[in-house]
Amino acid sequence: MVKKRVLFLCVENSARSQMAEGFTRSLAGGCFDVYSAGSRPSGCVNPKAIKVMQEVGIDISSQQSKGFEVLPATCFDYVITLGCKDVCPYVPASRHIEWKIADPGGKGLAFFRKVRDDIRKKVKDFIKATI
Repeated sequence: MVKKRVLFLCVENSARSQMAEGFTRSLAGGCFDVYSAGSRPSGCVNPKAIKVMQEVGIDISSQQSKGFEVLPATCFDYVITLGCKDVCPYVPASRHIEWKIADPGGKGLAFFRKVRDDIRKKVKDFIKATI
């Protein structure tokens, strides 16, 4: 089976796209090659994102905030933007999907948990629709 490539994009690649990457790796049973990147990467994964993902049993602490230039793949089956469509550059893909997910940066843990839960639902729906 050839794995489909999915790329999650957000501005800083520090929270939303990192959580989406973590959920997809955890829930898709290895059916995807999963990547994330940002248009202006912060250089680190937000500690609150790491914490709220640990609360649901997913460790994203080893993931890294990065830009597009370090991605090993150049073409994707799916590019999913998480609220950055206007500021994220075009990345070649068979299909582009926009998820309107609020940016939790600068917010408290309760808001991060809401964003995490929104992303988990979107990822589950995406997996169900594509596998």
